Amino acid sequence: MWKSSLIAVLIAVAAPALAQAPAPPPVFVRGTVETFTDHQLTVKGRDGAAVAVKLAPNFGVRGVVSRTLNDIKPGDKVGITSVVDPEGVRKAVEIHIFSPDMTGVPMAELPWDLVPGGRMTNAPVAEVKSAPQDRTITVALNGKQIQIAVPAGTPIVGYVPGAASLLKPGAAVFLVARKAPDGSLTAAGVTAEKNGVKPPM
Repeated sequence: MWKSSLIAVLIAVAAPALAQAPAPPPVFVRGTVETFTDHQLTVKGRDGAAVAVKLAPNFGVRGVVSRTLNDIKPGDKVGITSVVDPEGVRKAVEIHIFSPDMTGVPMAELPWDLVPGGRMTNAPVAEVKSAPQDRTITVALNGKQIQIAVPAGTPIVGYVPGAASLLKPGAAVFLVARKAPDGSLTAAGVTAEKNGVKPPM
């Protein structure tokens, strides 16, 4: 199902051990909707260039809603983009909380191109501290615990069901697309802005 493809597709193509033949890397499309007509979505990227993506016949849409650190509990599964600061502290850039139905999302860590030096960590939460001077999330992955500081103001979102009506001009979107040999892009689904909350991924 498309619901877990946002990260599942990425992991599948990023880990050579999972595939015998090399697959083309995914294409991350971030920006705002320019047009959407008959499964053809055109996105204005962060660099201002237009990117055309053909959506699958049964494509899905997810919206995002604003959450806080207090909404995250031990056992929740999260995706955290982070960077390591000059003092060696890993700090969150954004956090998204996977909904319970996103059971196919692999728990793993990999490079993430949202920011220079970024990493995406998908993992179950072991501990959350939300005190003003000690905002951290500790996640458990591959037998290790990883502590990530959460600066005040870090975007935190959850997922909710969406509809094609969210794909209106100016709406912020995020897609994981596949590139065909002819250079065209296809995607199984879209994460879209809802009620002014934008996908931070």
